[in-house]
Amino acid sequence: MKTPLFTGCGTAIITPFRNDQLDLPAFRRMVELQAAGGTSAIIVCGTTGEAATLSEKEHEALYRCAVRSSGGRMKIVAGIGSNNTRHALDMALLAQDCGADGVLMVTPYYNKTTQAGLVAHFSYVADRVGLPVIAYNVPSRTGIGIEPETYLELSRHPNINGVKEASGNIEQFARSIALCGDDLNFWSGNDGDTVAMMKLGAKGVVSVASNLLPGVVARMCHLCLGGHFTAAEAQSQRYGELFRVLFREVNPIPVKAAAELMGLCGGELRLPLVPMEADHRAELTECLIRYGCMDRQTLCA
Repeated sequence: MKTPLFTGCGTAIITPFRNDQLDLPAFRRMVELQAAGGTSAIIVCGTTGEAATLSEKEHEALYRCAVRSSGGRMKIVAGIGSNNTRHALDMALLAQDCGADGVLMVTPYYNKTTQAGLVAHFSYVADRVGLPVIAYNVPSRTGIGIEPETYLELSRHPNINGVKEASGNIEQFARSIALCGDDLNFWSGNDGDTVAMMKLGAKGVVSVASNLLPGVVARMCHLCLGGHFTAAEAQSQRYGELFRVLFREVNPIPVKAAAELMGLCGGELRLPLVPMEADHRAELTECLIRYGCMDRQTLCA
């Protein structure tokens, strides 16, 4: 049995920029918002954090800033994903040096690999770093998915703590968790799948929406962990429109636009990402107003 690195809401935090430089004061404010809202973990330098456009020095700055700003109030999970396994290890060791609590490691993209290669990829890093490893399965972005039997093999590694499962395939997830039991922890990688996956045994979610409403997502997870799935489902349905609008364009374009509209940080993106289309931004604005997202008290309630 493996103790999960965290339970409940983990926020895949955005990376604020100002004039193409890291905006660390805004990042620290975002971390404080998460702490106030009851977030259990912050995932820094993930997809939502535009990790692919960050230099190694920027990764280090964000790792260190997240650890210092959290002050032990939340777990810090460092994104180290790469299709170069050795580079992923270098980033994992850097995250360890910065004081992170764990690492998030995506499946290799573009060059991809076989299922045996996936086991070798994750094991190579897990064998050599002293932090728990969370694998990340998001075939819509990487072009490769982790099969249930591969999860079973990964579950046998003592340092592979779990998986951020973002395939959207609930049937396959149910088979995976049935195979692995308590030897591998799972977190939903999609806000809209959280309740369904937690009913089946997921430990929480790595959320995009919690950048904006950490209290809402934390409460939904808390209800699930307490077995109150009907109430959790009502919460999920209530905010379902927002969850959908936040993926109207490729993540993190909408959530960064929302953060800007809410005054949390600037909405600046790095290429190849570009600003949200005008009609989608108008839809997002209406949605945020309807949910009361412009009220700071609502964010953490």
